Formats: sequence, structure tokens, C-alpha cells
Amino acid sequence: MSDTTENHGQIIITLPDGTEKTFQAGVTGLDIAASIGKKLAQDALGIIVNGKTQDLGTPIDGDANVSIITFDSPAGKEIFWHSSSHLMAQAIEELFPGAKFGAGPAIEQGFYYDIAYPERFNEEDLRKIEAKMLEIAGRNITIRREELSREDAITYFRDTRKDPYKVEILEDTLREVPTVSVYHQEGFADLCSGPHLPATGRVKAVLLTNISASFWRGDSSRETMQRIYGVTFPSDKLLKEHVARIEEARRRDHRKIGAELGLFMLTPEVGSGLPIWLPKGAIIRNELETFLKGEQRKRGYLPVYTPHIGNIELYKRSGHYPYYSDSQFPPLTYKDETGREEQYLLKPMNCPHHHLIYSSDLRSYRDLPIRLTEFGTVYRHEQSGELNGLVRARGFTQDDSHIYCRPDQLVDEICNAIDLTRFVFNTLGFDDVETRLSLHDPANQSKYGGTADVWEQAEKDVKEAADRMGIKYFIGIGEASFYGPKIDFIVRDAIGRKWQLGTVQVDYVMPERFDLSYIGSDGQKHRPVVIHRAPFGSMERFIGVLIEHTAGNFPLWLAPVQAIVLPIAEDVHDYAREVYHKLHAAGIRAELDLRSEKIGKKIREAEVSKIPCMLVIGRNEQEAGEVSLRRHRKGDEGRFSVDGLIARLCDEIAQRA
Repeated sequence: MSDTTENHGQIIITLPDGTEKTFQAGVTGLDIAASIGKKLAQDALGIIVNGKTQDLGTPIDGDANVSIITFDSPAGKEIFWHSSSHLMAQAIEELFPGAKFGAGPAIEQGFYYDIAYPERFNEEDLRKIEAKMLEIAGRNITIRREELSREDAITYFRDTRKDPYKVEILEDTLREVPTVSVYHQEGFADLCSGPHLPATGRVKAVLLTNISASFWRGDSSRETMQRIYGVTFPSDKLLKEHVARIEEARRRDHRKIGAELGLFMLTPEVGSGLPIWLPKGAIIRNELETFLKGEQRKRGYLPVYTPHIGNIELYKRSGHYPYYSDSQFPPLTYKDETGREEQYLLKPMNCPHHHLIYSSDLRSYRDLPIRLTEFGTVYRHEQSGELNGLVRARGFTQDDSHIYCRPDQLVDEICNAIDLTRFVFNTLGFDDVETRLSLHDPANQSKYGGTADVWEQAEKDVKEAADRMGIKYFIGIGEASFYGPKIDFIVRDAIGRKWQLGTVQVDYVMPERFDLSYIGSDGQKHRPVVIHRAPFGSMERFIGVLIEHTAGNFPLWLAPVQAIVLPIAEDVHDYAREVYHKLHAAGIRAELDLRSEKIGKKIREAEVSKIPCMLVIGRNEQEAGEVSLRRHRKGDEGRFSVDGLIARLCDEIAQRA
């Protein structure tokens, strides 16, 4: 018998700050929270026991490390929003008898549930569902977990709940699972692994945001369902803050700002998801490319160019065709002069082309590492409902690089790629960056190329590099590419949203598939390791996120128009032209506004156009050989000599301040 059991059933609970507290065995998370403080007990949503997230009411029978989960943590939001999807389902069931329920997960900003119902839900229905959710929350119904054998659960959902979708999940996805859990709240019940809120009363504010179509289990051959999205909060204040963020996000929408500033266009005459860069947008893109190309040149990268299409056999060899076939445009088929049929694909990835470049010559161990880089355009046939301006397009350009190195060089090269990615983010003002180590799912090895031993080594190398660089990361099981683990960089923008942008990936699989080799110091052939690396990820996506992050207020070095000359009256037009030509000669992107409008209107319009520098010229400025500088969103910064101001702006541009 253990010491804790002999000691009258007492156990030791260790809190996150190292504090140890003694309780009777069977203590719950709510009991522990209450022992710390009344406010914590009110805010507690769940617990983490020895690293496992559990319901707040779960008894703890032995010594354990415990932390209390509240709404202000990612785990707390997941519990709150997943429980809210059940709350919404109960409300729908009470309002619309006969509705059947598919999947209802928590997502980054709320939750959704896929519902099968013969009539189309509308905005009025959403408001009714919201009211019903608040009514059910007001009942403060205890949420109860029940564990059943899989067979008993099938019987329950088939005969009692009459829910065919849950039966299908039990008979298919969970067929190897002996025991499952069901969560009950009054007459409603749902198949779920949990954890959940202790009671519905924790939900105080509800907003259902929109309805879209979905397919059961994401299969377009299956029945169409209705997906209702929503978000909930433990207070009205938090909901109001969320709505304010949504409004700010609308103001920052890159599609809206892109149209207002003339950066890019999307037209059905070209095709959905195929953006066209307008002159001002092309300037931003070109500046970003020039910036990264300069950094890559310093770090030993070699530029290459590859075609936009390739023989389908190339992508079969790489594995991209079977793995990505659902998101690729159909093959282009034609017969050559001999009548032989050939098939080509719009390039889904740059990698296979770069592997052929590497293998086109005999490589020595002294040649490695070889770092090939390309701004290569690729094409994916994304579903129309998933397209979103620049951030989800069908044609996009990756700042793609492939590093071919010896195994003993691998960790150093990963660290160098991490360093470059950090430098890019810091320069562009993304200071809040999370890092995910995207690893494979050993339970589903068939999804991935290569052997378990290869994956073990690749993941070990990725972790070693991340630890050496001192980056804080979290693990994403099942998030790896089919050919290797990844380090994914997730930035948080100015209004708190997360975007996955840069990536560094290790690949032991493609060198085998393409029979890549180098001659080692022993005179024998050896396999190189490949690193896939893209700090921007996709130029389109990166610029779309950058537009929303800055709200179109680009730093001086990136702004399409860096300065505009604004003469107050016609008698200073000649001097204004001189200033404009000096700016232009210095390489500053400038415009000259000679319209006979009042200076106040010219300044307002320049502010709306988000031009960083406004050079106001009147008779006093002309007589002194100066200009008055106004900065966008800052106002008047005083008078400067023309040459002095140009030197100042050129220095700011060169520094990429």
C-alpha cells in the first residue's frame, strides 16, 4: 500500500508556481480552485492533470501536477467554444426538431457545427438560435460526462438519439476504440471526448456570425450540410471587444485596402483566385523580393528559374501528384508528332525542378551545402469557397529555396534558415511570432513517405536546431508534410490574429526518390539531406497579411509612393517641379500634385492615399530653398532644406526603418 493511501487518503497537488497543497484523494479541480480563491473558482473551466486536459469535476486520486484552466488561455477558449457548439446544437434541436448533427469543433475564433436540416437557415433563424442558447445557458444545466462501450454508444445513438452521423463515426472512425464518452445536458447528448464546461451557465454572451455550405466529412460526394459559425464569451464586455476587433478587421481587409490603394485586382475575366498586380502593388512586391534576394546573396544562395508547367511523371516521382491531386488543376494532355500522348501539370511545387538541377551535375562533399533559390509561381485548384483575395489564391509565388547539405551540416543549415526567417519578420514589424514544430503522426505512418527511422532522425534534427536557436515552440502532431517535419512560423498581427507564414522543412525522402548523391571524402556516394525554406511562404499571402497588419500604412521603404510634393499656389509650381525632379533623381518614389485645389484638400487626399511624406511648398519655402514636411498620421515635422530632407529620407529607406 502506498504512503499516500496509508496517510488517510491524502495526496499532494503541485501547482504551476511549484506550490504544494495537500488534499484528500478524490479532490476535483473545482475544489482546488476554490482553495486558492473564490474568483478563480468562478473563472475555472477545466484542469490540466499531469499534462492531460480534463473536466473540472474529474476526481484526482493520486499525487499530481495540476493547473487550473481559465478563459484567458488557449485551452480555456477551446473548452469554452467546444462546449458552446454543443449548446448551439441543443438550441437548434429544441427549435428545429429533426435536425441532425455532424461535427462541431472549436476553432481559433469560436466554433461551428455542421447540421443536416431540410430547410435553409437564415439570419432570422440565427437570432432565434442565439436567444435560445442564452435561455439554455440561463438554466445553468450541469454538463455530465458518461463513458460507454462503443457497442452501447452505437445502440444509444441509433435507437435513442436517432443520430446517423454519430453512428457512422462510431462504426468507422472509432471502430478500434473500445470505450467512448458522451456528454449530456438535459435531454441533449453528444458524442465527444471532452473536456467541457461544468455547466451551461458559464456562457453569458453569444454571437452567431454566418452560415455556409459544407459536405459531410468533407467529401463532395456526400450530403450537403449547413455549417453555422459562432462565438461565445463569459461576459458581454468580452463580446463587445470581440465585435470591435471584427470591425477593425473589416477596416483592414486587404481586399478593400488593395482596391482603395490600387495594389492588385481580381477579375472573373482572368479567373477566380488569380490575382493581377497593379503598378503600385508590383512596387511593394518588387521591394520585398529585392530585400530577400539581397539577404540571400549575402548568405550564399544561388538563384534559379524553372518553368510553370512540368511533365506529370516528374510530380508522380516526387509524390506531389498523388498527395496533392485533390488540389491540382487537371493535367494538360496532348499528342506529339508521333501520336504519343503526354501529360503536363501546372507546377504545384518548385521542389522537383530544383532536385533535377542538383542532380544535373556530379557533386562533391566539398561543394555542399548548395543553396538554390527561386521566386517560383505555383498553382493549386483551391475550392472556390476557400479563396480569399491574396491570402488564399490559386496562383501564387513562393520564395522557395532548397538547401542540399551533408548530414553533419544539417543542424547548422536549419539554424541559418531560422535566423533568416527571424530577420525577415523583424524587418517587417512582426514582433509576436510563435513557432510550431510540425511532426508526423506515428499512428498514421502510411500518410508519409520514408521509414519510421528516417522520420525519427529528421524530427531529432529539427528539435536540436530549434533548441540551439533558443526559440520557444509547441508541438503539432500530424502537421508535418508528407516528406518531412517542419518548423512553422505563426505571426500575430496588429489586432491579435494569427497567420502561418514562413516555414523550414527537413526532407530525407526526396533525396531517395530522386537518387540525389554526392561523392564523400571516402570516394563513395552518399545521400544529401534537403531543407525546404520559405521565409515569406507565399508572396501573395505575405503581402495580404502585411496589408492587414499595417492597415496599408506601409513603412517608407515599402510605400508605393514615398513622397508627394504639394504646392500651395501656382506661383510656386516651378520650384515644386524642381523639388520633385530632385526626389526622383535620388531614387525616391514621388508624385507632384499641381491641381488648383486648396492645400487642405490635397493633404487630406494624400492622407487617405497613405503616402508617408507630404512636402508642402509655399512662397516662404521657395524663398528659403526649403520644404515643409508632413508625415502621414503624425502631422507637421518642420522645414528642411531640400538636400537635407532627401538625405534624411534616403537614409530611412536604406535602413528599412
